Amino acid sequence: MKRFSTIAMAILMVAAILSLGSCAKKEAEAPKPAALDKSSVFITVASGPTSGIYYPIGGGFGSVLANDLGFRSSVQSTGASVENINLILNKKAELAIVMSDAVLQAYDSFGAFEGQEPKKDLRGLMSLYPNYVQLVTTEASGIKTFKDLKGKRVGVGAPNSGVEVNARLMFEAHGMTYDDIRPDYLNYGEAIDQMRNGMVDAAFVTSGIPNSTVMDLGTTNKVRIIPIEGEGMAALQKKYPFFTAAVIPAGTYGNEADVNTATIMNIMIVGKELSDEVVYEMTKGIFANISKIQDTHSAAKKNVSLQNALNGMVVPLHPGAEKYFKEAGLLK
Repeated sequence: MKRFSTIAMAILMVAAILSLGSCAKKEAEAPKPAALDKSSVFITVASGPTSGIYYPIGGGFGSVLANDLGFRSSVQSTGASVENINLILNKKAELAIVMSDAVLQAYDSFGAFEGQEPKKDLRGLMSLYPNYVQLVTTEASGIKTFKDLKGKRVGVGAPNSGVEVNARLMFEAHGMTYDDIRPDYLNYGEAIDQMRNGMVDAAFVTSGIPNSTVMDLGTTNKVRIIPIEGEGMAALQKKYPFFTAAVIPAGTYGNEADVNTATIMNIMIVGKELSDEVVYEMTKGIFANISKIQDTHSAAKKNVSLQNALNGMVVPLHPGAEKYFKEAGLLK
């Protein structure tokens, strides 16, 4: 009887081992999660006016997403930064190019977003290139310094655009307001056209360099770029440290000498709700094809790279982008 019990127990143990092995095999053979079907994901890239640099660079992103990565994608021409932020928040775009000062104002609810709820769902994808504050006029205007804008007709950018947000900060730094000028709320392409017609004296063009619209003005007029420097620049950086000092090199627009000015980083943002997997695949694919985006403009060729991808990032990274940058060694 004892021997029978021993045999029975051995049989049970073998059966249990076989059962465990079978379960382990089934577990090992469990199907892997389905790969992301990129063709089912539509990515709208919010860029900027067709006369600016956001539009061709945004087009480069859209082309890589659609033609190289397999997403469905379109590029939308917009009024740029503030409109783009609202498109992300309202889920009418998935990617958007914005100036870092505008997105920080939205995130922390100040400046153009004063009195609104902080927009804490905004997330960073990557940094792009610096925008140069280009206060453009002509030699015929007689304007040589920022203070000379008093009483003049000045194109300050489309209402609540990134350019216009920037213009307000420039006046504040110089102890002035729009009450000191005759503001025209035109995008800089329109303002440059009006300058050519004698209807505008100066215009803010906050963009990468060289800007094609300003170069085009130089074919009919002698362009002058008004410097942002001295006390005005010091006051600007003291209150808004995300601005950095830079120069517009001699010869950029026929200027004989370097022109001192302020710069601020452009960044690509996404919404918090976009899935980690989608953002990871986008980020990884964008950097695998970064040369195609660099080819869209000289500002992108000079600045848009993995090395510069986190420069001037003022909002938290999306977890999907963060995962890629850790893999790439940019983050620990």
